[in-house]
Amino acid sequence: MSTLHAPLNVPLNAEFSSAGEDEIHHSVVPRKSDQAIPANMAVWILIGAELTEFALFFVIYLVVRSHNPEIFSQGPERLNLLAGTLNTLALITSSYFVARAISAIKMNKPKQTVKWLGASLLMGASYLGIKTWEYFWNAQAGLDSRTDLFYTLYYYLTFNHLLHVMMGMCTLAWVMVRAHYNAYNKDEYQGLESAACYWHMIDLAWIIIFPLLYVLR
Repeated sequence: MSTLHAPLNVPLNAEFSSAGEDEIHHSVVPRKSDQAIPANMAVWILIGAELTEFALFFVIYLVVRSHNPEIFSQGPERLNLLAGTLNTLALITSSYFVARAISAIKMNKPKQTVKWLGASLLMGASYLGIKTWEYFWNAQAGLDSRTDLFYTLYYYLTFNHLLHVMMGMCTLAWVMVRAHYNAYNKDEYQGLESAACYWHMIDLAWIIIFPLLYVLR
């Protein structure tokens, strides 16, 4: 009887062994998409450095504010709150458009990606225009970096952020051109994702700057 069962057991065991190995292989080795993180490590190091710079000056702002409460209480009252609010809306909207661009490329729609990136750049340009108007408005009101400590920090933070917005716009323009020439697709869009992460970092910094300078009394 054992000789009859042996031929049956050998292929049966081999089948279960193969199936077991496949199951173990799939359970141990994750999919590539599960392992991936947005952008690449170099971009995250850059973002970390930029956020550290902003965090340092946020701390300086709060320390100086604690030693000059009267100046920092009166300072925001003379700023153009409308300009600050419009700039906030422009950057939040631009981040939304960038997110839509990422979604479009994931669906392999490069033309839609280009359109969303173009819309984001338009919002960035709006930010630049509003900030220019705000600086001109300040000058007409007699406000500059030498007015007092509040305005010294105000101009440093906002102008430094303005430079970051300009760099971010150049980055978005570059990836938009590449997307136009089909450099990205649903399987390869790391460069686009890196630019998006940097842009979101710029928006995050402004979301902290806005209440610090324009709202807190």
